[in-house]
Amino acid sequence: MCDHLAWAATLAAYRYATAFDALVLHILALFGLCTLLHCAGCVINDILDVEYDRQVERTKSRPLPSGNLSMRSAVVLLAALLMGSLLFLALANPNPLTIVPLILYPLTKRWTNWPQAWLGLTVNRGIFVAWTSVGKTQSYTTPNVLFIGAWAWTIIYDTIYACQDRRDDMNAGVGSAALYLGPRIPSLTCAGVVNDQTAIYFVVSVGGAGLHLLWQLATVDFDSPDDCMDKFCSNTTLGFVIWLGLVLDYVVNSYYSTDPLH
Repeated sequence: MCDHLAWAATLAAYRYATAFDALVLHILALFGLCTLLHCAGCVINDILDVEYDRQVERTKSRPLPSGNLSMRSAVVLLAALLMGSLLFLALANPNPLTIVPLILYPLTKRWTNWPQAWLGLTVNRGIFVAWTSVGKTQSYTTPNVLFIGAWAWTIIYDTIYACQDRRDDMNAGVGSAALYLGPRIPSLTCAGVVNDQTAIYFVVSVGGAGLHLLWQLATVDFDSPDDCMDKFCSNTTLGFVIWLGLVLDYVVNSYYSTDPLH
């Protein structure tokens, strides 16, 4: 998911009065980077987990476990995706070590029951790339707070996703997702406070996210793989709701407010 990049970029644009066309270009570039890294992460995961995936009902029909794709072809695809990712990173963040946590993520399943926590640290590091690329600043108060909330959100949706395989994987951590609702909404609230967001953000983004998360955790059936997948996919809507509030706040403050903050 690339929602967190759009959040961070829009927060920075609001904070530093970035022009709308510049914001759009940044978001498109960041989504290109995120898409390549996400695909690379999926390929890495499938390569390292190929033997395990053959034992799981949901994953045994994937190209590598089923034998429809050779390991050599998967490695070539991975190399192409990583090269493309490095090109984007050269524009946004010259440190190629950003990719390392992505490579390590599949290995965390071997030594911890909480790979979701590492995944949250890995995928949400892009928040800082998006913030600095749009805001051109080294002030990290807002992205630090946002990172905590996004990390908690990742644990929630990936734990729900992992519950699809509970019968095959006893390390899914089924009962723990609800414990992380706590830091999620306060982090969104704090990010809005430190970034001087208006009521639009708090009503649409914070309120909308809170209601959506409550609905997910109140209705999810951990014994139903289909329902777990439905709830997992619904997080795309949640991410859009948060971004919608950010965009509305940015547009109103930048173009319609008689007393802008900037």
